[in-house]
Amino acid sequence: MRRAGKERKNGMEIADLSRTAFFQGLTDPEIRSALEALCAFERTYRKDEWILSAGDTTQVMGLVLTGSVTIEHTDLWGRRTILSHAGEGQFFAETYATLPDAVLLVDVRANEDCRILFIRISRLGSLSGRMEPWLLRITQNLLRISMRKNLRLSRRSLHTAPKSARSRIMSYLYAVSLQKHAVSFDIPYDRQQMADYLNLDRTALSKELSRMKADGLIEYRKNHFTLQANTRTQEEER
Repeated sequence: MRRAGKERKNGMEIADLSRTAFFQGLTDPEIRSALEALCAFERTYRKDEWILSAGDTTQVMGLVLTGSVTIEHTDLWGRRTILSHAGEGQFFAETYATLPDAVLLVDVRANEDCRILFIRISRLGSLSGRMEPWLLRITQNLLRISMRKNLRLSRRSLHTAPKSARSRIMSYLYAVSLQKHAVSFDIPYDRQQMADYLNLDRTALSKELSRMKADGLIEYRKNHFTLQANTRTQEEER
């Protein structure tokens, strides 16, 4: 098991937790009760440290307090595919944590220095007999989180379905633009991570980005992209 990190018992800000999807609708006293009942604890990680590893099992899901993580799959030949990204306030491993006998098929890695709050949601079943209002709210919130995660994974399958590198890139960038309601935006990946997410070779990705810039489709600098006004017209004509 490749789990590292430094555990912390304190430092969990209740006011910040109340704004996350998992604790939505709970009062501060209810959040404290939930943290205690679900054996929550905090751990810190350095960039590129493993948080969860394929082949392990887990009874906890993670809430990113600061920083971000990537959810990855590495095949038998060492080829990495980035499946998802979780930033501040987002969760990971909630499905595996509700099925503690299920073996993880993915790795979770610190994308940068981060703090993670681990929550033992495998205890929800044993707590179901308690007449606590927060139990129902948390169960409903957990269902919404899982549904949103399924949508994100479905979006990735749409981005990797096209055969050409350009179509994959445009599918992803246009989706981000729609989500952010802007034509100029940052993406959470560097070039290698973007290539892994779109299932492309990094060199092929870089070359195609340069061609798209020369064709007037996009502008970019590092992880900041701008879609040009004629992007959709040019893509429809291709």
